[in-house]
Amino acid sequence: MHDTPAQPAATHPHRTSAQPGPVLDLAELSGHGIELVGGKAAGLARLIAAGEQVPAGFCITTTAHETTAAHPSPISPLLREEILRAYDRLGAGPVAVRSSATAEDLPQASFAGQHETVLDVEGTDALLEAVRRCWASLSSPRAIAYRAAAGLADDQAHMAVVVQAMIEPQSAGVLFTANPITGTRTEMVVDAVAGLGDVVVDGSVPAAHYVISATRRPAGGGCLDTTQLDQLRAAGERIARAAGSPQDIEWAFDRAGGLWLLQARPITTLFPLPATAGPEPRVYFEAGHMQGMLRPFTPMGMSAMRIATAQWFASVGIDTHQIGADRQDDSLIVDAAGRMYLDLTPFVRSSIYRRQLPTAMRIYGPRVVAALNLVLDDPRFAPNTRLPFRLRTAAGVALRLAPAILAGVVRALITPAAARRTALQAAAAIRRHAQATSSVPRSARQHLQAAVDAQGGAMLTSMMAMLPPLYGALIAKSAATGLLAGIATPSEVDETLRGMPYNVTTRMDLDLWQIAAGAGQHRDLLAYTSPADLARQFLDGDLPEIGLAAFLRSYGHRSAAEIDVGVPRWAEDPTSVFAALAGYMRLTDPDQAPDRRFADAATDAAAKIDDLVRRARETRPVRAALAGFLLRRSRALAGLRELPKFAWLHAFARMRVELLAAGADLHHRGLLDRPDDIMFLDISEAHRAADGADLRDHVATRRRDHKRELRRRTIPGLLLSDGTIPEAVAPTAPAPEGALTGMAAAPGVATGPARVILDPADAHVEPGEILVAPTTDPGWTPLFLTAAGLVTETGAAMAHGPTVAREYGIPAVICVRAATQLISTGQIITIDGAAGTVLVVDDGPGTATATSDSS
Repeated sequence: MHDTPAQPAATHPHRTSAQPGPVLDLAELSGHGIELVGGKAAGLARLIAAGEQVPAGFCITTTAHETTAAHPSPISPLLREEILRAYDRLGAGPVAVRSSATAEDLPQASFAGQHETVLDVEGTDALLEAVRRCWASLSSPRAIAYRAAAGLADDQAHMAVVVQAMIEPQSAGVLFTANPITGTRTEMVVDAVAGLGDVVVDGSVPAAHYVISATRRPAGGGCLDTTQLDQLRAAGERIARAAGSPQDIEWAFDRAGGLWLLQARPITTLFPLPATAGPEPRVYFEAGHMQGMLRPFTPMGMSAMRIATAQWFASVGIDTHQIGADRQDDSLIVDAAGRMYLDLTPFVRSSIYRRQLPTAMRIYGPRVVAALNLVLDDPRFAPNTRLPFRLRTAAGVALRLAPAILAGVVRALITPAAARRTALQAAAAIRRHAQATSSVPRSARQHLQAAVDAQGGAMLTSMMAMLPPLYGALIAKSAATGLLAGIATPSEVDETLRGMPYNVTTRMDLDLWQIAAGAGQHRDLLAYTSPADLARQFLDGDLPEIGLAAFLRSYGHRSAAEIDVGVPRWAEDPTSVFAALAGYMRLTDPDQAPDRRFADAATDAAAKIDDLVRRARETRPVRAALAGFLLRRSRALAGLRELPKFAWLHAFARMRVELLAAGADLHHRGLLDRPDDIMFLDISEAHRAADGADLRDHVATRRRDHKRELRRRTIPGLLLSDGTIPEAVAPTAPAPEGALTGMAAAPGVATGPARVILDPADAHVEPGEILVAPTTDPGWTPLFLTAAGLVTETGAAMAHGPTVAREYGIPAVICVRAATQLISTGQIITIDGAAGTVLVVDDGPGTATATSDSS
């Protein structure tokens, strides 16, 4: 945060040429790119061009720095003369000298406080020294660490320097044109202090906090009155509108009441708006986690899910237009930051279904339920009498499917072995359909059509055949739970399903264990060689035969994030399989062997059924017999629950083969740089490429965005179309007994050992530890890379520490009184960055006091 100048930026008589000089007036920067003037100067240039009042000053370009860096001697006489001439034009008084790196103030990385700023610089020697300090900060440990965390290479970063005149402000602070904590795009947030505003961004003193709503006029108080808040809101609206995105703005009011804008950059921590967000309020539920999908989908992966969903609904006679007819598009799946959200709006608004939603959401935790209740109380989602679907459509689907499913459920409960055979035959049919190949050369367009066809036809018919046993297992367990009410708890009933037979995923794990058990002569090779190296050797045919080829023939269509066709399958890259093998090879306790543990779990489950039946027989003998029958039937069928997805993945694997073949054709034609670039297009874009469109620049942008999203660690379970994350604003439950309370600064929950640090010099934080500090300025942020969370005694939500914590995706709680005294290094603590609480879970080996690095 910086002070303000005596006069606004204005054009001065200046040398002009085709090649810009090393020093440029701020008013002359329009048209020059970030690569020459850096992010901060480019942002100031945009403000000036928009007519905003900006401090007068000049920019020392990246060219000047590169020339000096190449010749590490004192600033050359020519450059010195240029700088001092510009300084004289400012009046040679006090100035602020600020870094303006090319990787700074970007939409994906703010670099808040990572580079140097020097205030109240006066005199030529002090000015030149401040410039050198800004240049040197490009290579500081904290800047290098931040670039690494942001996925930016060091050779992508160059340094310009901004110099601006200063005056003493009456008040100063930070304006966010969207709420950075809740994500709400219709709220602005202001933090302000009297005098210099640098203490706001470094978090060293408490700031006056204002939330400005688009629907009501802000109330003044503290260091800002209502008129000043109105001025800030108007300026924020202008700047965000011109920039096309929410902005983080530093500002100051001078003694005469004039508003000066010192900086504007994109807010980097907001979760992106859903791709289909329109003017009507909507609520979305993140569904990818239900399939273990926490990372972002590739664009083609999201497209494939939409194709599969549409074909599935079509196969049972449902047009997705008929579900939630008030939607803007025909897809139930909504993309936000590459994550798969489902539009819940029709169900939230339905007076019939909304009452059932909180119960249905309990499995996602109390914070999600609290967030949903907040949405249900929101007048924008007031109930109506409409159903989320057309009754005629629902009745038609029920008449079409119910008889066969009901008959299948009854058959499964009577003869579970026959039901299993039918389900396995259906899965085998899907595999045969997916593995059918053609020797006839095909074009990219034909491969794309084959990819779409992989999700339809026989696959859908076979999938339906696998469902009745699953429904039978659910019905049997639910009925048994009811029969045992008052005798057994639901968790005791759950114990009867441990060590379930007929589970294809468990079978896969046990098959891999058998490979490890039989590869003892290769133990050192498999346990202590890099999994990536082993994968390369295996694919090159250089590893001894241990049975892995057969394993991959059965399971090679699987992978992590396996419902995304953009992700390589194990057959293509078995690195993670070798990593699992390495863990198995290091296992020395025979009692911990997977097959032993599975067998023990199955034995315990059978014993639990006998125990529950015995207990029930004492008072309800008929119910006891029926409950025992149902529990055993549930156990005989429930293992099939993994089979439909396992089989479905064959269709996704086939899609991937066809898509890569299309990509290879487009690569051969010079339309893609590599075959797998097709995974960063959606299906319609791939068709455009097949027709000759060159989308390589589009692919490069998508790859970069996807790489950035891979680093996002916190994903909202519920999301509103205006960007609000209901979990961040939902009422919090009373703090647990003994919890320390503070201010929510970065959402998320983390549990780990505390690391109390009073001074970051020579300090370290082990991976998984939670940093506890009196405050944090930018010098602390390299410690965030290994920290699981942040607790401070002072600060503001807009300060550098919480801002960087939000970017790194770690929870933060600030303003926790005496935290460094009440918490000791080594104690196990849980912090809730949305609730603003810190709870000591276990004393651990805590120390009595903290030292400079508490080690």
